[in-house]
Amino acid sequence: MIYYKTPEEIELLRESNLLVSRTHAEVAKIIRPGIPTVRLDQLAETFIRDMGAVPGFKGYNDFPYTLCISVNEEVVHGMPSHRVLKEGDVISIDCGVIKNEFYGDSAYTYCVGEVDKEVMKLLSVTKESLYKGIEKAIVGNRMGDVSFAIQEHAGRKHRYGIVQELVGHGVGKALHESPEVPNYGKKGSGIKLKKGLVIAIEPMINMGRRHVEQLSDGWTIVTKDRKPSAHFEHTIAVQEGQADVLSTFEYTEAAIKSNIELSEVI
Repeated sequence: MIYYKTPEEIELLRESNLLVSRTHAEVAKIIRPGIPTVRLDQLAETFIRDMGAVPGFKGYNDFPYTLCISVNEEVVHGMPSHRVLKEGDVISIDCGVIKNEFYGDSAYTYCVGEVDKEVMKLLSVTKESLYKGIEKAIVGNRMGDVSFAIQEHAGRKHRYGIVQELVGHGVGKALHESPEVPNYGKKGSGIKLKKGLVIAIEPMINMGRRHVEQLSDGWTIVTKDRKPSAHFEHTIAVQEGQADVLSTFEYTEAAIKSNIELSEVI
């Protein structure tokens, strides 16, 4: 069943998603070579709880951490650890919170120091494909229009592998609600998009082939060819004419810029 949200519920969802966005910014400030990924997780949990909210992922299906942290060939659901970030890594961070009974959910893929130009292009195209999908998430379109826009940009235009086993989803009082939001599909197919539908759109795009597998930890999804992957996600509300993006990358990218400027001074 699909739960359409009232304007009041959408504002509560906005609060949750803006807190996710602020958490990303806090984490972004300390991403650099030499940092163990578990430190990012600890910082995020402390910040979320200090803001009067609860980590949305911790304990979800027994996941033991606040953040999903996926490095290089890890696509999603990577687990924080004492693994230390290295120059040239890319790191996808997926964060969720629960505030006022509603979930927020957003992901961003970060560069650690200087990253290979081809990998940088993968990140850029993946983020572009997210916004291509968001452009189609309006009243009167169908889910397939969102999916096709992502596939067309990342897959057909840029020839990257689009992960098919994992999809976006509805967001509300549950982290994963109906409907599913695939990153591939046909124009004009799928459910008709109606006002009040809140969904997480999250392209997961591989530099190589689309195929993935799960590691023995039972969580981490990696590319089968072990080539890098990128993941960007926004939670949005379907509206007339233009989607209402409830999360934002503005805080995150300001923090990244400050981090780079500080590194250059040092």
